[in-house]
Amino acid sequence: MTTRYRVEYALKTHRRDQFIEWLKGLLAVPFVLYSQPNGVFGDGPSVTQMAEEAHRRYAEIMRDVELMIDDQITRQSNDKMFPSKLRMLVPTAGPFFTRLPLEAAFKYQDRKRSISSRRFVAPSFNDVRQILNSAQIMAVNNGTLQLATFDGDVTLYDDGESLLPSNPVIPRLLDLLRKNIKIGIVTAAGYLTADRYYERLHGLLEAIATAEDLDPIQKQNIVIMGGEANYLFEFSPSSPHRLAPVPREEWLTPEMASWSESDIQNLLDVAESALRDCIKSMNLPALVVRKDRAVGIIPKTPDIRIGRESLEETVLVVQRILELTYIGSTTERPLNRSVAQNGPPSSPRPVPFCAFNGGRDVFVDIGDKSWGVTVCQQWFGRKGGNGAIRGENTLHVGDQFLSAGSNDFKARSVGTTAWIASPAETVELLDELADLMQKKLS
Repeated sequence: MTTRYRVEYALKTHRRDQFIEWLKGLLAVPFVLYSQPNGVFGDGPSVTQMAEEAHRRYAEIMRDVELMIDDQITRQSNDKMFPSKLRMLVPTAGPFFTRLPLEAAFKYQDRKRSISSRRFVAPSFNDVRQILNSAQIMAVNNGTLQLATFDGDVTLYDDGESLLPSNPVIPRLLDLLRKNIKIGIVTAAGYLTADRYYERLHGLLEAIATAEDLDPIQKQNIVIMGGEANYLFEFSPSSPHRLAPVPREEWLTPEMASWSESDIQNLLDVAESALRDCIKSMNLPALVVRKDRAVGIIPKTPDIRIGRESLEETVLVVQRILELTYIGSTTERPLNRSVAQNGPPSSPRPVPFCAFNGGRDVFVDIGDKSWGVTVCQQWFGRKGGNGAIRGENTLHVGDQFLSAGSNDFKARSVGTTAWIASPAETVELLDELADLMQKKLS
């Protein structure tokens, strides 16, 4: 049952995506005008006509928004141009790296979810999220997809679990490698040694090592980026843990190399102090954990579960305190972020960080997933000798895309994204991608 608490909590600004909410509002109009809630199933023509008319209007709205996104794409790279209509209506929308065939995506999802046939339940947040996912999958299915990056928990496996050999996502990932699509697993889990990542990912790593239909080059087309953007491991079939750490100086972008160690430690000191203040002021049953590139709080014992309001309050407090200091920044990066600079920036810049709610804990990491995905883009681009992989050739799949306390959100600034809600949805998304690729080939 949906409680008043859950309804009010969902209405909080930091728990909503403004673009999806705007699209929901547009679709609500034809739902109100054309739904027939006073009829009963068996009405026959009236229900059928309602569904056909609702489908037509929904599709028209999606086509209109599709054209607005096209206009936004032409304007977003030129600061001197007048803002697009979409930018004025939804300032937080974008950037967009590809066209989004929303009309075709809606028709595909309508066949699966019977959106037009519903008379009592309007198009929902999840309906719109799935339509956007399908549109993005269709957009990258024209042979341009070169890199697919994935979050770990809740994306590839259940929260706190591991990628076991029986996980259905593994054969889908192997299929991407067979198609010469690079894979990056960009996770918040920050481990210094390969054995800890092997514990979490051993099912996939062993499957790659023993796959006879993958050549040695294809097996090297996967990396693990840990701690958001702090530890890089490449596949190593001869290693006992199938992974080898890559020295930081070999993969840091020039911009990342400019972050001073003193600023990093100062930021973590401020974050630690803010976390301790939150523990004290809210009487949280938590302990502070300090790492070399992160600091966070965890429950005192595994059986304790801290309330999500307390976790999100902690995220917002710490984020605000760090943003008010000169050393911390959560500002999104410009659209040409994946192009390597010739050298470090001439003037010091605030150290980027990510404060996020992990469901059971709160952590502050140096960098964020936009940097982690960027490292993957440049790492594979250098190995291929063609320069960094571009945003339109990248797809990031994750479960945390809300504006606050969600660590996949920043990946939107460096590539295309798909917002899933469970590992099962990741499997469904990859099946949809494979099906579209197969149809393209045939």
